[in-house]
Amino acid sequence: MNRLRPLKLALSLSVALLCACQALPTLSGFNAAPASATTGTATSNVEIPMASLPLVERRESLTATGYAVISVQNHRLPAQQRLLAIRAAKLDAYRSLTEQVYGLRMDATATVADMVVQNDTFRSRVEGVIYGATLVSITPSGDDTYETTLSLDKATVQDLRMLYLGQLAAKSK
Repeated sequence: MNRLRPLKLALSLSVALLCACQALPTLSGFNAAPASATTGTATSNVEIPMASLPLVERRESLTATGYAVISVQNHRLPAQQRLLAIRAAKLDAYRSLTEQVYGLRMDATATVADMVVQNDTFRSRVEGVIYGATLVSITPSGDDTYETTLSLDKATVQDLRMLYLGQLAAKSK
């Protein structure tokens, strides 16, 4: 049992570090310090060079694609199965956008006995609010799949992140 503890710790730390890199907000345009109401002094803006920003911050918009299989949809009518597949593909694209905006929480567990992996389990979770996404396309992909692409403007991404950071700050008080 004690032999597994360092492996679990190492996996947890590596997943935490990878996830933390995805959800960093941009500092461009933020006030460096709160404005002082008593002295009336103005604050300066902190500007971050574009090359040092994460790749997500350099794009004008985020795009996400979702997929769904028609034949596995739970309905007897083929037309209704197609509509359900389109809806499922759209929800999958929204999930992908949410991952890009807020990051992904990963939990991993591995069981090793006699230097052989016995069980390896990964669980992921994403949570957030997405609004203002634009439906780019709904396309049949092959004979039995739909592909849906959504786009989210960079300004909307910043708004969503600011709301999220505000909620985190309110929770910590």
